[in-house]
Amino acid sequence: MTTSFFKKAYAGRRILITGGLGFIGSNLARTLVELGAKVTIVDSLIPEYGGNRRNLAGVANGVRVHIADVRDWPKLPRLVRGQDVLFNLAGQTSHMDSMTDPQTDLDINGRAQLAILEACRLHNPAIRIVFASTRQIYGRPDYLPVDEQHPLRPVDVNGINKIAGESFHLLYSRVYGLQATALRLTNTIGPRMRVKDARQTFVGVWIRCLVEGKPFEVWGGEQRRDFTCVDDAVEAFLLAAARPEAVGEVFNLGGPPPVTLGRLAELLVEINGGGSFAVRSFPADRKKIDIGDFYADDRRIGRKLGWRPRTDLRTMLARTLAYYRRELKYYV
Repeated sequence: MTTSFFKKAYAGRRILITGGLGFIGSNLARTLVELGAKVTIVDSLIPEYGGNRRNLAGVANGVRVHIADVRDWPKLPRLVRGQDVLFNLAGQTSHMDSMTDPQTDLDINGRAQLAILEACRLHNPAIRIVFASTRQIYGRPDYLPVDEQHPLRPVDVNGINKIAGESFHLLYSRVYGLQATALRLTNTIGPRMRVKDARQTFVGVWIRCLVEGKPFEVWGGEQRRDFTCVDDAVEAFLLAAARPEAVGEVFNLGGPPPVTLGRLAELLVEINGGGSFAVRSFPADRKKIDIGDFYADDRRIGRKLGWRPRTDLRTMLARTLAYYRRELKYYV
C-alpha cells in the first residue's frame, strides 16, 4: 500500500499500543507518528520483557507513554476509552521463561488479554484491535510451508497461552462484535530488537556478539526458518487495522525464502565483514521445545489484504547490524 493510503487511514486517529516500548511496538509507533496519528503507548518496562525508552529516540515528543502493566486490570478502562485503534503487542515472549515460570506467562499472555478485551467490550466496543500472535502456536510442523489451517499443537507453555490470547480476541469478535484481527508472526528482525539475551530471538544474541567482536553459538544449524523484516511486519499491522476484510480473521506473516540457521550465521558474518561462530548440539532443555524446520505460508494475507514481505534477508540483516554498531550501548 502507498504512504498516501496509510496517511488517509491514520492521520489524526487515536492509537493505543500495548507493549509499545518493545521491538515491534516501537517501530509501529514511530511509523504512526510519521503518518500523523495520535499515539499512546502502554508498557510495563519490566527488564525481562524488552521495553526500552531508547526505542522512541527522535519521536518521543510525539508519543504519550503510560508506564503500566496490563496485569493491572483497573487501569485498562481509562486507557482504552476514546481510542480508535488498539495494537495489542503486550506479551511475555520467552519460551524458556514460560516453562520455568508458567504462572506469570499465563497472567500476561492469557488473563491480561481477557481483561484488555473486557475493557474494550465495556468501555470502547467500536475500537479496532490487532493482536500479535505467533507461529509458535503451531508447534512442530506436519507439513511445510505452514498455512493457517495447520493444527495448533504448541511445544511449550508460551504457545498454549498465546493460543488462548488469540482465541479470546477471535471469540470476542464473533460473539460481541469487537473488530479484532490476529497476526501470527514468524521470526522478526530489525533495529530495536532485543539483543541483551535470547528472550525475544536468538538472532539478537548473535548480532550482539558480532558487534562486540565475540564468537557466537549456533545450536543444530540445519533447521530452516523464515524471517520477516520489522518494517514489513509494521506494514502488516497497519493494513490489518485499516482494512475491513481483516476483521475476525487470522493471518500468517512470513518472509523471504527460508534459510538454514547455519547459512544465516554465515551470512551475518559475511555482512559484518568478520566474526566467528561454533555449531553446537542443542542443550537438553532447549531440544525438548525446539520445533525443527518452520516457514510460513503467507499467501492468505496477500490475497485478502495485498501484503507481501518486501525486504530480503541480506538487507534486513545489514540494517540491523548497522543500527547496533551505533546503538548497542543503549541495549545491553
